[in-house]
Amino acid sequence: MTGKRPKTLAPVAFLILTAALLAGCSKGTPEPPSPGAAPIDSQLAVATFDTAWAIIYRTHFDTTFNGVDWVALKDSLRPEAQTAQTVGDLRRVISQMVATLGQSHFALIPEEASEAFNPYEEEDVGSEIGYIGIQFRQVGDQMVVVGVDEDGNVEAAGIRPGWVIVAVNGDSVADLLEGVRESDSRYSEDYRMWARVRGRLGGAPGDTVTLEVLDASDEELVLEVVLEPDARQPVKFGNLPTFFSDADAYQVSSDEYDVDVGVIWFNFWMSPLMKEIDGAIDEFRDADGIIIDLRGNAGGMGGMVLGLAGHFLDEKVILGTYKTRTLNLEMKANPRRVDTNSQRVTPYDGPVAILIDETSGSASELFSGGMQSIERARVFGKTSVGAVLPATMDRLPNGDVLYHAFAEFVTADGVTLEGQGVIPDQPVELTREELLAGGDPALDAAIRWIAEERAAASGTSQN
Repeated sequence: MTGKRPKTLAPVAFLILTAALLAGCSKGTPEPPSPGAAPIDSQLAVATFDTAWAIIYRTHFDTTFNGVDWVALKDSLRPEAQTAQTVGDLRRVISQMVATLGQSHFALIPEEASEAFNPYEEEDVGSEIGYIGIQFRQVGDQMVVVGVDEDGNVEAAGIRPGWVIVAVNGDSVADLLEGVRESDSRYSEDYRMWARVRGRLGGAPGDTVTLEVLDASDEELVLEVVLEPDARQPVKFGNLPTFFSDADAYQVSSDEYDVDVGVIWFNFWMSPLMKEIDGAIDEFRDADGIIIDLRGNAGGMGGMVLGLAGHFLDEKVILGTYKTRTLNLEMKANPRRVDTNSQRVTPYDGPVAILIDETSGSASELFSGGMQSIERARVFGKTSVGAVLPATMDRLPNGDVLYHAFAEFVTADGVTLEGQGVIPDQPVELTREELLAGGDPALDAAIRWIAEERAAASGTSQN
């Protein structure tokens, strides 16, 4: 088998989690007093709390508020908002309120985080954010490296897929795992562990991250990795801090299965990447199959899902429905009949596989769950995050931003993905042994399936 691996599986979580990481990264200099410690006027605190409560009361898609007595909750928490002494006190009260819903895409974004980076300023935003270039997933009780960026500092330090991360900056992974298992959450253990480790890898360019690792022979090493400036494409998404998007496309030629397969990976559903994705589809129109790799893709702009699906559908097929309190919005694929050179084409009709894992969320789940529900693609990997609520943002009186869901998503075959996630048609577990050997079990399984589909279509057998 020939080809190359994706440069990265995208070290991101939900957009909200990533925003917190970006806003909170250290620059290696003394930090000014936290804005959360600033005093707040009681009248402003109450107005901010009441506004946040009312926005959700008016716009939540479920009039039962997921089983929460929303009015009683206001009555119980409003006195705490009224007696809040600092901005931080108020934020804790509002965050507690939205967390009670137990649903994704509800969060309070501090004002300083929402305006951390201005996309209209002509500056090198990437120079503000450090990037480590390592990807990892939980395998059993271990946090195992699954990918290393080419030509980066992590690769230069000698770290390879299959190595085990034992500690980050002195924080033991085993202790983090114990803490995760002792806490209750709607999210999977694997996802929460990944997020906790990821949260300890932030910083500014030039900062040093100390990694304690086990190499391929289980020898324990302590390595220091200097964070690099983030050279990926900066993209602004609403009031959230700048995200860094990236995409990759490559062809895998399998001698074992006698197929040529195109693989497309990207880390966010962001419009600047669509041109690259469209170009990759054009490149692979004659391939035996196409694999869309959404491992590590946290989501983004849901509208992009319909455009990508249209590359594989010749009709306006409904992938699913957004259900708000007052209306239903059908999510119909937009068939793509013109290529990037403005030439007439027909959508790709060969086998399509989708790779997901415990870090695939939001728009990635809309796409994979929607394509799965109409049987246009086969999904491989691990169950996704289960965070599939479309959301919007509103500025509160104190300057903070309320990020809140306004609809739920139901697939074409009636499955609600929120809280459940997309369950792969073919579950594939990672093993350290396969990673050490240079394997990618989910990718290999998808290639084998494509070969079987091609063989069945031609009337031949595939061993």
